[in-house]
Amino acid sequence: MTILKDYNQFGGRHWETGSVHNVLAYQNVRGPHNGKPLSEAMLLGISSGIAFGYFLFHYQGEDPQLTLLTRNTFDPLQTLLERLGVVQTALQTSNETKAQANLLSVLENGQPAIVWADMFSLPYNLGWEANEMMWAMQPLVVFGHDGQQAYIADRSSQAWVVEAGQFMQARARIKKDKYRVLSLDLLSLEKLPAAIHNGIWQCIRLFTEKPPRGTRNNFGLAALQHWAKMLTNVRNPQGWTRFFPAGLPLFAALLGNRYSPGLHGWVNQWGSGPGAERGLYADFLAEAATLLGNPHLEESAELFRRSASAWQQLVEIALPEEAGLLRAGGELQAASHHLFTTQGPQAMQELEANAKQFEVLRKEAPQGFPLSQAEASRLYAQMSAQVLAIHDIEAEAVAALRGAMS
Repeated sequence: MTILKDYNQFGGRHWETGSVHNVLAYQNVRGPHNGKPLSEAMLLGISSGIAFGYFLFHYQGEDPQLTLLTRNTFDPLQTLLERLGVVQTALQTSNETKAQANLLSVLENGQPAIVWADMFSLPYNLGWEANEMMWAMQPLVVFGHDGQQAYIADRSSQAWVVEAGQFMQARARIKKDKYRVLSLDLLSLEKLPAAIHNGIWQCIRLFTEKPPRGTRNNFGLAALQHWAKMLTNVRNPQGWTRFFPAGLPLFAALLGNRYSPGLHGWVNQWGSGPGAERGLYADFLAEAATLLGNPHLEESAELFRRSASAWQQLVEIALPEEAGLLRAGGELQAASHHLFTTQGPQAMQELEANAKQFEVLRKEAPQGFPLSQAEASRLYAQMSAQVLAIHDIEAEAVAALRGAMS
């Protein structure tokens, strides 16, 4: 049995920044500006911060799918660790016995392990349907393993306990990350100011310059403008009238399905905070203003707080009270997210009940959708106007950020 008896770090809310936050907090790494463990906001900013990505998918036999990116997704974990100068020990093997030995060696050395596992294969991720088509290998923290069960910190204030064989299967799901284990050595914070500086500049580039992959319509400020156009374009095949017509397609766009959280989930539950993580990034900028001695960063922080509110207003517009089916689905999502993050395994019965009720609503959507196509078109127009308002706020925020850094 190898369990870190003194492990009590469950504050992280995102797989990458949250896992690193939990490990560094356990190691008692504290910021020089406040004497507290490095916040997840700080780690988000160093990893290159927030971003915007817009993608539509439609696989045969599945609902059309909306994907929104609210943070940097271009290797943020490795970027974060390298910028901080964290010494890493990475272990990976294709052999199950060796994989277990690698995990135990980290724990026996008195450190929690960062382990990659398929989220669709873990039993506590209700509503995520595992099959050959879908997987999501993400890092989480393992702080114990007794041979029968793995003890996990993953986006909840409470520990998850998963049967050893099931956890091993989740670890083996995809070859690239199969049986991957990472341990972090204690670090100094000499590189912290430079890490903040580099993170901010990459965030600016992700909003304003050609994206590392994809087209301008997919990333940054240009993608917000493109999305606003597609919401009201009735001729383009990817316009919302054609891609997400009233009924189950629009339900999936706003509230998700087995593979995607939908607009409401992307904005308020998927990352480390509501409002598309803009409020969390504002918290980072406030900390950075102190650490860098640059009070001009506060202006951009305030603008991103306005943006966070504007994102939440977008969700309110998309799930109007008069559309009872949509509003009920959003309330179920919000309730389940709160239960997951605050109570974890203690709330599994309620989480299961909510998941079943959400599926009932989803099955009602084809015939009982609360909006006609004409009403849905008016909804698209209201959403388009709000997306443009978000664009304008974020364009001003990014400009202010560039000015502060210049």
